[in-house]
Amino acid sequence: MKKWLMALALWGSPVMASALPSDLDWISNFDQPLFASSEAKFGGTFRTYIQSFPQTFRIVGPDSNGSFRGWLLDSRPASVTRHPMTKAWIPDIAESWAYGNDNKTVYFRINPKAAWSDGKPITSHDFRFVLTLMRSKDIVAPWYNQFYTEQIADVVVFDDHTFAVVSAKARNPEELMIYANLQPRPAHFYQPTVDKNEDGVDDNFIRRYNFKAEPSAGAYFIEKVKKGKYITFKHIGQDWWGYSNRYYKHRFNVEKIRVKVIRDNDIAQKHFEKGNIDSFSLAMPSLWHEKSNGKPYQKGYIHKFWGYNQTPQGAGGIWINTAQPLLEELNIRKGLAYAIDFDGLIDKVLRNDFIRKPNGLGVGHGDYTNTALTSPMFDPALASDYFSKAGFNAIGSDGIRKNAQGQRLTFAVTYGYPQHTPRVAYLKEQAKEAGLELTLNLIDGSSMFKYVLEKKHQLSFHNMGTSEIPSYWEYYHSVNANKPQTNNFTNFSDPKLDELIGNYRSEFNLKKKKALSRQIQQVVSDAYVVIPGYMVPYTREGYWRWLKYPASPMTKLTGALFSTGSPADYGTYWIDPDSKKETLSAIKKGRAFSPLTVIDDTYKQKE
Repeated sequence: MKKWLMALALWGSPVMASALPSDLDWISNFDQPLFASSEAKFGGTFRTYIQSFPQTFRIVGPDSNGSFRGWLLDSRPASVTRHPMTKAWIPDIAESWAYGNDNKTVYFRINPKAAWSDGKPITSHDFRFVLTLMRSKDIVAPWYNQFYTEQIADVVVFDDHTFAVVSAKARNPEELMIYANLQPRPAHFYQPTVDKNEDGVDDNFIRRYNFKAEPSAGAYFIEKVKKGKYITFKHIGQDWWGYSNRYYKHRFNVEKIRVKVIRDNDIAQKHFEKGNIDSFSLAMPSLWHEKSNGKPYQKGYIHKFWGYNQTPQGAGGIWINTAQPLLEELNIRKGLAYAIDFDGLIDKVLRNDFIRKPNGLGVGHGDYTNTALTSPMFDPALASDYFSKAGFNAIGSDGIRKNAQGQRLTFAVTYGYPQHTPRVAYLKEQAKEAGLELTLNLIDGSSMFKYVLEKKHQLSFHNMGTSEIPSYWEYYHSVNANKPQTNNFTNFSDPKLDELIGNYRSEFNLKKKKALSRQIQQVVSDAYVVIPGYMVPYTREGYWRWLKYPASPMTKLTGALFSTGSPADYGTYWIDPDSKKETLSAIKKGRAFSPLTVIDDTYKQKE
């Protein structure tokens, strides 16, 4: 009996706090503008695809940080959320909140209608269970272990619908909510075998939950899976608790989302143009300019949409693994930075549709961003000078540099999508001008990310997402270097950088914190461990004409107009059954509609 009570407490049912402060100023913020359409219709199945089946349905632990993460975690509700146009905090699972006077505590009141997809109510204990889960060694996720131990002091339960999140340190108001704004985890789903798991988490967590998706707090849950083939999400129904929140009304309108695995993007496009898929990304310049002008477009069956946004852009480009031979040498990394022609890639291959990142650490974070940084321009002569300083001052018969030991200057570029092959191939050809050989290492999407997380790469061609303010600890602190399943893709470590990152994480004064951010970016830039790549400040999509969306389709933070698993897909589209019937009939009879290309530049930023 004693062991049971101990496990129950750890599982997420602690003794209730004695009293809620009486002087709290509760905030609801239900007066922000709506961004969905009252014309939306409920029903239908939205059909889309992914290029590789996920390695796991777990939201944490090995292999959980892949591209399918958005479907299972990033797009699900939290306590509160940002309004996508005003960026004010608005209700999500919590219907109101209040700040404590200690600069550490935020109090929340849960919408009493909030429930998991299996019908169980969402309670304060589910928020408390976040700490139990994320602090457990059984999840094999050191970043989460450390973050939820060092950054979150406690989650205090007052009753089933009232709780508080306590930061481990005082924070300025701008970032306190970011830390306090938790996504709940369904405690009942993870209920342990109490005679074996005294920390409240199953010792066999990784294997037991590998393909066992947890109940959803959002509108959709996984209904059906055929491994390697498809995943079907089903809407909870028009009585979903979220519709009691005015900001969720007329959103998430389709009844099902069927995600098929199609490993080849060209084959996926053919499925799309046959009407087997409802929308298709046209972000790639060749797709938008050349390969989206066939008969389905000319006859108006498929429409095109280009909408600009103002979303923060994450870190990325070429990540250099300094733990690999030669890449620990600064002159080699400097040479790489000037031998890799991202500007030419944007001009020659990407039709100047994309924009070069000014730095490899992310942009769009206001004063956190060091605007003095500039991306290195392609300069083969300068690159050659750095390579020579590193001992590669001889040129082989094949034009590739070599050192006194006869070692050739060659590195593999790891990337995850076949459609990126022309981009990496261009970089390969240009690099030869500096006597550098780049080889192409294409690995299937989710397997590629696992490969990089295990630090097997030399150079990795990928971008990462970002939060509202930059995060540096997981990418550049030495505690995460040379350790698998962490985001320190460069394996770079520097005591000075560690100190700056530590100070940045603990700094209360916002002005000083932003200054520290700029210093960190300068140190990382000077280390030449990330070669800045490109960014895409818009979404471009083709879609069948039966898909509809609001008159003002874009918000500042809209990352995708239709379902992609993106946290910035706001689910404002719907399927018009009459339009679908009309379109299919027209195809059968050979009747055409007017072609349509929509360009929404409401949130286009000046160069």
